[in-house]
Amino acid sequence: MTSETKQSVDQAYIKGYSEKHQEPAWLTDFRLRALADAEHLPMPKPDKTNIKSWNFTSFDKHESEGAALESLQDLPDDIRSLVDVDNKNSILFIQRDNTTSYVSLPKEYEEQGVIFKDIQSAARENSDLVEKYYMKDGVKADEHKLTALHAALMNGGVFLYVPKNVEIKEPVQAVFTHESLDTTLFNHVLIVAEDNSAVTYVENYISTVNPKSAVFNIISEVITGANAKVSYGAVDYLSEGVTTYVNRRGVAKGRDSKIEWALGLMNDGDTISDNRTNLLGDGTIGDLKTVVVGRGNQKENFTTSIVHYGKHSEGYILKHGVMKDAASSIFNGIGKIEHGASKSNAEQESRVLMLSEKARGDANPILLIDEDDVTAGHAASVGRVDPIQLYYLMSRGIPKTEAERLVIHGFLAPVVKALPIEQVKTQLVSVIERKVR
Repeated sequence: MTSETKQSVDQAYIKGYSEKHQEPAWLTDFRLRALADAEHLPMPKPDKTNIKSWNFTSFDKHESEGAALESLQDLPDDIRSLVDVDNKNSILFIQRDNTTSYVSLPKEYEEQGVIFKDIQSAARENSDLVEKYYMKDGVKADEHKLTALHAALMNGGVFLYVPKNVEIKEPVQAVFTHESLDTTLFNHVLIVAEDNSAVTYVENYISTVNPKSAVFNIISEVITGANAKVSYGAVDYLSEGVTTYVNRRGVAKGRDSKIEWALGLMNDGDTISDNRTNLLGDGTIGDLKTVVVGRGNQKENFTTSIVHYGKHSEGYILKHGVMKDAASSIFNGIGKIEHGASKSNAEQESRVLMLSEKARGDANPILLIDEDDVTAGHAASVGRVDPIQLYYLMSRGIPKTEAERLVIHGFLAPVVKALPIEQVKTQLVSVIERKVR
């Protein structure tokens, strides 16, 4: 392990880190087992993307203390714009680098049993509950080297628990900021929605600095009980120097539960994004909508899977991406219907628009069907800006750069408009505008 990191991360370090944060024994043991597994587990092998030279393990510092926050007004402008600073009843969590700086949960939800706090505090204060779900049904620590390293080195994140029959009407927001050059982030988000509950969760990852090389390893797990609904929105906007592995996993366990994903993947650095939803219960629904804008020389791999186990389950994937400059991306969409998941439906659409000769996009729709009595379909396209559209706009006196900008917004609009979370939609439009100028 020490040969792979600049900092000596060994069993003694992990024990000391866990003791410093007063973690329960089960989490310390979990970390130590994962660290041992990381020694021999292979790296993931994303389809058509060579990651041998990518930095996922070399960092100088495992924990960076974030700036203190006495008031939301003290946030930097580009971070303050993401939150409603005047709403005293907001459900809000802010983590600056590896430090929890702000948490707000109205008393009415506390009294109903809702838990919303940083993951390490939750492991101490709600130990049995976190242990029941943490890397059990969703992402497993021994899937490959990066999941094992995450389990061993987890140093941030949030736990959101919604009890039975509780509906949180306001959006729950978490903001994770990258403000120090030496920040290394192994962030874990765990959301559990019990039977007949509902919640909309929105998260932002944002960099205000651009280090030469930084390692971010992010895992999210969403677990739903019967007739529960989780809408999960995210806008990722990390800087060019950040190499990111992000794994978002949903498990619809209970009958008739639903998990919606609305993701704006706007990082400027090399990125692997793995999003999978397992539809275990009968009548479950997985719905994913994603927009991507790549620029510069970045390389990205986006693999989206919805796996059907329950009968009458439904899975929908919609992804639109724009590649400019010399950016390249792989879009893999996988709809898998397991044997026994009769009457299920798997649909997907992936489209990539390339703005320059050096830009590259590859859309791969994949259907894996092991059951006869189902419906499934897919569509995919990769192409360049339509010169007729540009000519039409320019003939009306619009400059070429502005015409291209309008074409891009038009291309992404079908997905952006379909996003079910208004806050994500607004933030995403703003980020897209900055990236396509």
